[in-house]
Formats: sequence, C-alpha cells, structure tokens
Amino acid sequence: MSNPFVRIVEPLDPKQPLKKFFNLSKLADVRYARLPFSIRVLLEAAIRNCDDFLVKKEDVENILNWKVVQHKNVEVPFKPARVILQDFTGVPAVVDFAAMRDAVKKLGGDPEKINPICPADLVIDHSIQVDFNRRSDSLQKNQDLEFERNKERFEFLKWGSQAFKNMRIIPPGSGIIHQVNLEYLARVVMDQDGYYYPDSVVGTDSHTTMIDGLGVLGWGVGGIEAEAVMLGQPISMVLPEVVGYKLVGNPQPLVTSTDIVLTITKHLRQVGVVGKFVEFFGPGVAQLSIADRATIANMCPEYGATAAYFPVDDISIGYLIQTGRDKEKVMCTKKYLEAVGMLRDFKNSSQDPDFTQVVELDLHTVVPCCSGPKRPQDKVAVSDMKNDFETCLGAKQGFKGFQIAPDRHNSIVKFNFEGCDFELAHGSVVIAAITSCTNTSNPSVMLGAGLLAKKAVEAGLTVKPYIKTSLSPGSGVVTYYLRESGVMSYLSQLGFDVVGYGCMTCIGNSGPLPEPVVEAITQGDLVAVGVLSGNRNFEGRVHPNTRANYLASPPLVIAYAIAGTIRIDFEKEPLGINASGKKIFLKDIWPTRNEIQAVERQFVIPGMFKEVYQKIETVNKSWNALDAPSDKLYTWNPKSTYIKSPPFFDGLTLALQTPKTIEDAYVLLSFGDSVTTDHISPAGNIARNSPAARYLTSRGLTPREFNSYGSRRGNDAVMARGTFANIRLVNKFIDKQGPQTIHFPSGETLDVFDAAERYKQAGHPLIVLAGKEYGAGSSRDWAAKGPFLLGVKAVLAESYERIHRSNLVGMGVIPLQYLPGEDATTLGLTGRERYTIIIPEKLKPQMKVQIKLDTGKTFQAIMRFDTDVELTYFHNGGILNYMIRKMAS
Repeated sequence: MSNPFVRIVEPLDPKQPLKKFFNLSKLADVRYARLPFSIRVLLEAAIRNCDDFLVKKEDVENILNWKVVQHKNVEVPFKPARVILQDFTGVPAVVDFAAMRDAVKKLGGDPEKINPICPADLVIDHSIQVDFNRRSDSLQKNQDLEFERNKERFEFLKWGSQAFKNMRIIPPGSGIIHQVNLEYLARVVMDQDGYYYPDSVVGTDSHTTMIDGLGVLGWGVGGIEAEAVMLGQPISMVLPEVVGYKLVGNPQPLVTSTDIVLTITKHLRQVGVVGKFVEFFGPGVAQLSIADRATIANMCPEYGATAAYFPVDDISIGYLIQTGRDKEKVMCTKKYLEAVGMLRDFKNSSQDPDFTQVVELDLHTVVPCCSGPKRPQDKVAVSDMKNDFETCLGAKQGFKGFQIAPDRHNSIVKFNFEGCDFELAHGSVVIAAITSCTNTSNPSVMLGAGLLAKKAVEAGLTVKPYIKTSLSPGSGVVTYYLRESGVMSYLSQLGFDVVGYGCMTCIGNSGPLPEPVVEAITQGDLVAVGVLSGNRNFEGRVHPNTRANYLASPPLVIAYAIAGTIRIDFEKEPLGINASGKKIFLKDIWPTRNEIQAVERQFVIPGMFKEVYQKIETVNKSWNALDAPSDKLYTWNPKSTYIKSPPFFDGLTLALQTPKTIEDAYVLLSFGDSVTTDHISPAGNIARNSPAARYLTSRGLTPREFNSYGSRRGNDAVMARGTFANIRLVNKFIDKQGPQTIHFPSGETLDVFDAAERYKQAGHPLIVLAGKEYGAGSSRDWAAKGPFLLGVKAVLAESYERIHRSNLVGMGVIPLQYLPGEDATTLGLTGRERYTIIIPEKLKPQMKVQIKLDTGKTFQAIMRFDTDVELTYFHNGGILNYMIRKMAS
C-alpha cells in the first residue's frame, strides 16, 4: 500500500531533489497551525508512516482533530525515530533478543528476523559504583572495579553490538545516557533514507524526557515495549491531553535551574498531569538555556507527565552549534523546521497553540529549595529546611515522617574515624554527591558549584573526612570545562574528586559508607542524611543507611557537606568558622549569576564537545580489549551468574491459548500508596541474608562478588529472587519494614520469593493488592517480569504509573483498577481472602470484570488494557510472545 500523503512530499532544497520531506504546511488544513508543537511531531510521524495497516488515514485525522479528540480516549500509533537504552535495561533487552532468536528458530522461522529495524543506541552508564572517593585515583580504581565485576555483561553487550544490526554501543566511562543523548546522539531533525523528519526517541529509562528540552520529543517506555519498537512496531498510545505551562518573568540572581525544576515538580504534581504531555511556552522560556530546559524536562517522571516538551527555537539551534554539531546540518535542521511550522519564537504569542489547559509560573517567585526527605515532589525552601526536618523527625512514619520519640531528637553518637573523634546526630550528612544528568549536564550549576568550592577553600572551610563526597559528571565535557576554568582543584580539596562517568549515587550505586559511620548510625538508630543533585530520593534507593535523602543543586550539595548537617539555617547560622575564628556564612561564598555566566561564556566552547565525542566509541581501552563471540545465535554459558536464557518462551507454540479465569488466587502482598519500581525490583545492593544472596552463594560466589541487582538483570534466577526484596518494603501483612510476607496456607512468615515458590509448587495463582501510583519511579521492566516469574497473575490497584502498567501488559500480567471511589478499605478487603477474577471470552479495552471472594463477596474492577493492541498482546501472553509468533510465521 503506497502512502496516501505522497502528494505533499517535496525536496527541502531544489538543488538536492533526492532529499525530501513531507511538507505539513501543504495539508492546507487550518487545524494544523493550532496544534501543540508536540502533537505536530506525532502528526508528522503518522503521515510519513501511513500505510493503512499499522498506521491508518483515520489515525492521521484523529491527530489533526486533536482539539476535539483529546478527551475521547482515542488510540493512535506512533513510530519514534530511534530508541535509546542504558545497560541495566539494555542487558535484559539484548538477553530477550537472543532468547527470541532461539524461540523463532525452534518454531521454524528465520532467527535473524529478530533484529532492530529502528536505530538503537545503548549507553553503558549504570554499572560503575562509588567504591573509592576522596583520592586522585578514584576514577581509575572505580573503573577497574567496574570491569572486574561486569566483564561478562560487557562481553555479552559487545556480542550484541556485532550480532544485531542497527545497534550502537557507547562504552562505559563515556557519560550518562541522557547527557550523551543531549550533547551528541540527538539529531533534532533526522536525515535518513532520503527524508528529513523530526527526531524523536523512546528510551528504557524514565528520564529519557530530558531530551524534550532540546525539542526532541521523547519519553521513557518499558524495556519490553522498547524491544517491540526496535523490531518495527509502532507504540500504541492514547492521544494525550497537552497542558500548556506558561513561563513568565526572570529568575532571581541566587536561584538555580534545580530550584526551578523542584518548584515545577511540586506545582505539576498538584495540577495533575499523569498521562499527559506538558508543553512549555511564554516569554520566560526564552530566559532559559537549553541546559536549564533539559533539567526541567529531565524530572518529567517526577511530576508524572509523559513528556515535557520545549519546542525548538533559535536557542536550540545555537546549542547545536555550541556542542560541535556540523554547521551545514544545523542549517538544514533550521530550514526544515521553518518549512513545516515547527520552529518556535517564545516571545511571539501569536504562535501560541491551543492547549487542554494552561498553568503559569512566574520565574521571579522561585526561591532556593531542596526536595525530600523521601520523595522528589516534596519541595522544601532552603530557609525552611531545618524546621521541616525537625518536624519530620517526630511525625508519624510516612513520606514526611520518621516517628522518632521526642526524647531522642537530640541524640548524639560519638565515634572515631581515622584516629579522630567525631559526632553523629539525626540530620547529619553522611553522603554528599554531585551526580545525575539532571544537573551535571548544566554548566551553570556545575560551574556554580566549582566557584562556590573555590570561595569556600579560600575562606578556610573544609568538609569532615567521614562524609562520602563524590563528583560523577555526565560526560567528559564537564571535567574538561571544570579543569580549564580552574575550579577542579578546589572541588578536589573539598573531597569532590571525579569518581566516574555514570549515574552512580543517583541510582543507588553510592558504594559502602565507612564502617565506623555505619556502626554509629545503627547504634543510635539515627536518621542520617544523603544530599545529592539527582532526581530520585525514594526511601532505600540512595543508600540503606540514609533514611533521609534530599535533592539539591550542586552548589547546595557542597554547602550541606561543609555544614555537615541538614539542621542548619543558612541565613542565621554560619557554614563554619575558619582558622582565624571568622564565621563564614553561605551568602559569603555563593557565586553570582553574572560570575557564573562569565566563566561559562569563556570556557564552555564547541571545541571541547568535538574533542570528547569524536573518540567516544574508541577511547576506552578496556572495552576495546574485550573478546566477544561472533555467532548470530548466542551460546549460553550454564555457569554464568550474569547472563542466562530466560524461561519466558518455554513451551511457546504458534497457536494462541484462550485466556482463563484466575481461580482462588492468594494475595502475595498488600500495599498502600506510592509503591515504586525500586520497591518491586531494587537496583542496588544484594543483602547477604536474601534469597538472591543464597542463590549466588550456592553458585560459589562470595558477598564481595554479588555486585548489584541492576547489574544482574540478565539472569532471571537472581531477578526473580530479587523481586520485592527492597529492605524498605512496607507490606500490610507484616508489622515492620522488610521483604517478607505471610504464606497463608501455613501461616508462616517467609521471604517473598520463598512464599511465592511454595504457592507455585501447590499450584496456587497469586495477585497483589496496592493503593495509588503503583509502580511509580524508574521504567523498570523487571518490576513486571519479576512478579510474572513469581506467579503473579494480576495486580489490583487504585492507580498505576504509566510505564509500569504498560510493562505489566507486556508480560501478560493483568492490571486491574478499583472503580472510582472504591479501594481496599471501602470494600472491606483484608488481603487474606482468596480471589476469583472472571475473564470473559470477549474482551474490550477498559472493560469491567467481576471479582468473587471466598467470603461470598463480589465486586467489579476495571481491566486496564487500554487499547485493542494491548488486548492482542494479552491474548498472546505478552508483547514478546506476539513478536515471536509474528516473526516465526
């Protein structure tokens, strides 16, 4: 079937007739100019890919008619231009691809059909940990350990880059996925197969949205969904509402982009933007650099939207030049965007499109702030931090409470570290990390931190030696400009040496704390603090011993490290007293915006980006030396504890099986609100007393060799045992935090995996009960794969995080949702009942199903298969089974 819109194809430059584009302005449809710019990207992709099979003319009409259709829950297909993966999610994706090749071969098909059609980049950034810090050789030592621990995984990924076409690997030590995407991988406009079209991307990391700051429409998807896109399938999505977020005014001199994004995060959480696009507009946008916009877009998952889009403008074009992109290609990019009406002038209100609703922020009202102690949306003004923390200490256990008895609020524990005596108290800072692409991609806050460090050192201030300080830039460019501008030595003097190029502390790879510090925290049952320039601070994520974790700008990370406590009022109390006895306040060393901008103009230059990125794929000698097999089918090593053929496709046949009613299911776990994917499938340390540890020990490994859950996502035996293994898990069946549950037939309290195994051996299906926002946090496919392997057939929750619901669908686990106004409490559910979920033969999107309990009670829930495509996946037992059958037949 030829494309019905071929009539609007024309060359961008008459002198180059083979370089064409779909000229959307030739649609001669007045609705186009009123569409949000983000929706225009969806429209162009639909028109270009229209074949009246995967993408139909009615899909194009629905998108054009967005203003009317947006409220009608209409499904549209979207084919992104490319896919991006990081190694924690990339390894299981490549494992799945390798296993799918085996399955297709068994079914009589051509295994090489399992091959990325859509271009994919995999950036290795999640494996390095902060094992060494506060020493000049920390970077090299951490990188050496990274390769020692992950050699097997890296060899497997190198095999994948050779065995699969269209897959590029960015080696370890290069930087953080989203910063590398922003500075190097993003095209803004694609030039491929003879056509120009808007760059767009989906990624197996929820913070893929960071690229929206450059005008590239992108968002995070589950690893399972990303694999389908790589194999040429469109994403099936509900045409979203678009919230216009109007920015006006200018930020105050002391405010950073971090303060702005934490303010926006809290605001949009209150507005409610889950499942929607947010598109920024207004004259205030023109005041923000691309790095500022990228910081705001990065935290899109924290405010709950699908995408946080800044249309391309002249500042975006200037950024492409600044970061060393080819000038001729940049000029083509601008010419294309002008031709299709996608180049924005934020000061020209006549360009403002229609939005579902508009909310506004005056940037002048933003004040310096942090977020915490347990959630990124819980913003606290810096001036209120001391009082807020002290209120949290005594408050009831929860997102803003630790339930510490009043008589213990001022407890102090003395300890000795490296021959000197120190004290720890509630609120003592023990981790201070400048980390995460959220902020390390932004020269203004990084240079701000460097200038603050310079002034602090010159004023005689120091950081206590037991505080675990670290600097993990998102690319080599950061180190380059920090060094060239002369501030790196001052950061090092305060303990902020470069420890690695990767996510590190932000994803829980913070490494061990000094043993005397851990003993003091444990002895006093202290609420110790981590301060990080990251985007996530969920309980148990950053480090097991930091119960309070605050997100802050890089300069504030250093300030709190110097203070040594979160219990300080910077306006009234000094950061410290120098050798001369002088009190030094934060205001004395805080750099002005003009100081920062002057240094940035001088030292952040195109040559840096070109020098770093032209050798990015070859500079890592350890990676170059890896020996990878060249076979198209992977030879699985039965002795491997990292890479294992998963059981997902065992017994798969070409014939579909009719979905069956789930009968007499037990409840494995019962949760409250905001259970995150970190709770469901942790990425951090493997506890020595856990089922995963027992498995690894049985394979001959010592605790030093366990590595992390994230690094072992290529082994289902470890990951099944790591499901619901978070030490901060709160299960209503158990009266304390921990990864345990009750096995109801015996009444025993067991580790979650052990209980699930008992149920499985007895042939009992399982379900999970949950509250609101089930599956919040990272886009983690193992948070769906793990429960599937435990025998969980359905989850019944009040609401779901978008990506996690999609992942459950992708694994054939049924996402059920209580009817509006109902929940476990209103229905009187204890979780000790047995549940029969009646699955009718004919299914429809979002239909209601009957649930019967062994108590005789019945009620209804919504089956959250939102589209016909999702129902197709369910009938196939999941999206990967669907793809295998399609390729095999």
